Amino acid sequence: MGGEVCRAVAADPELELVAAVDPKFPDGPAPDGVPTATTADLMAEQAVEVAVDFTVAPSALANARWCAAHGVHAVIGTSGIGDAVLAELRSAFGAPPNCLVAPNFAIGAVIMIRLAELAAPLFETAEIIELHHDGKTDAPSGTAVYTAERLAAASAEWAADPTRTFNIEGARGAKGAAGIPIHSVRLRGLVAHQEILLGTTGQTLTIRHDSYDRTSFMPGVLLAVKRIGEHPGVTVGLDTYLGL
Repeated sequence: MGGEVCRAVAADPELELVAAVDPKFPDGPAPDGVPTATTADLMAEQAVEVAVDFTVAPSALANARWCAAHGVHAVIGTSGIGDAVLAELRSAFGAPPNCLVAPNFAIGAVIMIRLAELAAPLFETAEIIELHHDGKTDAPSGTAVYTAERLAAASAEWAADPTRTFNIEGARGAKGAAGIPIHSVRLRGLVAHQEILLGTTGQTLTIRHDSYDRTSFMPGVLLAVKRIGEHPGVTVGLDTYLGL
């Protein structure tokens, strides 16, 4: 994802890629002349205005602390950012610089969640199936957890799970907010996909989004980089930036 973000930023005429940071980088310029380093200090040297983070949750928090202390806006796409980390981010980013934590940068996925949120009060049951490539090491995905939270906030009327006998433990998946089941698939050949199933008497509604390539996330990332200065403090979810 880091390489994809670098290519997208470099190709955008409104933006300038001035640094790339990765613990696996050797110090020195990248092939296209962009300076690289293994630590965030390079961003201070290059006067970075916005940093994009696709790492892992512990690293993302440390990176965000650095950004807050150095006046750099932070766009975070790392999965697994929980309530405790969000609370710390809110205390660090009370005023510019600002911070965006987005479970998903695919604009279609953001719309999928919003549509399900609008439909939620009209249905009594819901389940979420998230499907990802077999290199993803955490489950369920941050998008699925966030989706369940949005559904739970949209309606307090969810039917209880009728299952009383489990022939195989875990067959009903994990329980998200409001007890909404979340099922995680890890399969070679996939990228990032999610289905939201809503059911009521005599009918169901399925809302699905598919990302077939990591480039699907780049329009959302570029939008976030350009607009983060307009949104003080910490924002969760790209939908606010989209006006949804």
